[in-house]
Amino acid sequence: MSELSRFHADIKAILEQARTKARSAVNAAMVEAYWLIGQRIVLEEQQGHHKARYGARLLENLSTALSESFGKGFSYANLRNFRQFYLTYPDQAICYTVCSKLSWSHNRLIMRVEDPKARAYYLAEGAAQQWSVRQLERNIETHSFQRLLSFRTEDKPISAAHANVLGDFIKDPYVLEFLQLPDSGQLRESDLEQAIIDELQKFLLELGKGFSFVARQMRISTETSHFFIDLVFYNYLLKCFVIIDLKTGKLTHQHIGQMDMYVRMFDDLKRGEDDNPTIGIILCDSKDETVVKYSVIQENQQLFASKYQRILPTEAELIAEIEREKRLIGGRSNEQPHSAEPDENKP
Repeated sequence: MSELSRFHADIKAILEQARTKARSAVNAAMVEAYWLIGQRIVLEEQQGHHKARYGARLLENLSTALSESFGKGFSYANLRNFRQFYLTYPDQAICYTVCSKLSWSHNRLIMRVEDPKARAYYLAEGAAQQWSVRQLERNIETHSFQRLLSFRTEDKPISAAHANVLGDFIKDPYVLEFLQLPDSGQLRESDLEQAIIDELQKFLLELGKGFSFVARQMRISTETSHFFIDLVFYNYLLKCFVIIDLKTGKLTHQHIGQMDMYVRMFDDLKRGEDDNPTIGIILCDSKDETVVKYSVIQENQQLFASKYQRILPTEAELIAEIEREKRLIGGRSNEQPHSAEPDENKP
């Protein structure tokens, strides 16, 4: 690059940074303004109480006045949204320090989430991971917060302070509707693997934060045998490899024993000196509670078994599945697990 070209590139970079800062500042100012409008509406319409005294007329008249002065964006429906925004976050500090980091479109989606803990999660993660509005919408629709909780206890909420806890990263179930797989019938594992590779970017987003793709069908070899791991990722937040074994049928103790062996071998043969212990995830079509309860998964903090769902479930179906999984984990026995022998090595 010539000196003149470098000079031009530097000036362009300065302008791009300035425009980004300007957009962020304008966005924050508008979010704060909408909160203040909502607050003022509540004070005027409800006199600080939850039941309106004047009905909808006040908002209708306000919408007409604002639209005449400022143009579009101040419909009756939007004014109701501003009011709901204030009622959802009556603490002004939350609006100024957290909500203002996201666009109004993001905030409008999040404020409709009923669970306050889930709202706090989506606010924090949406800003930290720079989710698009579509990504945020999908995470809310698939109950990303609740699925993460299936691997956590109630006294350990998801937060940045616990980012090193595995339960912040492992979901159950994983929702893979974007693969457009048939919603019934047996799949071949190779077909599932290829579908994931074809939609790798979406799969990474479903996995969660900090994941990068390393390899498919990675070979690990001993003096006498070769083994192939379906998918290998690295998580730069956990600072460890994450290996995934795909199963298109029901989870068995042989699958668990095989993954236990894979994790031990990977740690011995591939793990770097600065890496944390490898995590193994068996991604399966369904799980047998007895197999999970009495397997080595109970004792091994590096092994996980998660279901995948081929279609986007209804809210009731997904919540029921999450609650079932939480009951299973909460009722785990302290009995010694049965031994599990690995399967034959994969071709």
